[in-house]
Amino acid sequence: MNILLGVCGSIAAYKSAQIVREFIKAKDEVKVIMTKSSTDFITPLTLSTLSKNPVYTDMYNSKTGEWVNHVQLSDWADVYIIAPLSANTLAKLAAGLCDNLMMATYLSCICPVVVAPAMDRDMFLHAATQNNLKTIESYGNLIIPPEEGELASGLVGVGRMAEPIDIYAYINKLFV
Repeated sequence: MNILLGVCGSIAAYKSAQIVREFIKAKDEVKVIMTKSSTDFITPLTLSTLSKNPVYTDMYNSKTGEWVNHVQLSDWADVYIIAPLSANTLAKLAAGLCDNLMMATYLSCICPVVVAPAMDRDMFLHAATQNNLKTIESYGNLIIPPEEGELASGLVGVGRMAEPIDIYAYINKLFV
């Protein structure tokens, strides 16, 4: 299976390494797109090493001018997983904004899109966030709900991204 993993800026981005490992162990092919803010939490080098593929962060390589073809990435994928999904990227998905490679690829996708939100409790429970989740679900996107527990802020509640093994299991159920 061809897995396209989108990684957003969230403390939960460290879990994306384990998501990649789960799919690689199963002999799946994995390619990764990262938002610029996600690189503050985990490096492209880590995800490139684990996936054995280049990691994409921009629409083009500023050194060579080479364009990253978002249409080819979306056509290649059997499933596009965005995990962690930040509140910012969720809002972009709901509005159909297209200001980075992750969003251009999303808007080009014909494969299933699965998201795993990760944010603080109050952000997750905010009416705007809940409305955005309903909106992207109405577009046909699948949502792996966040878990309850201790959050990076020190609060306890809903907002923790689902565990990588649970994301892996969810995706495998789609293709059984």
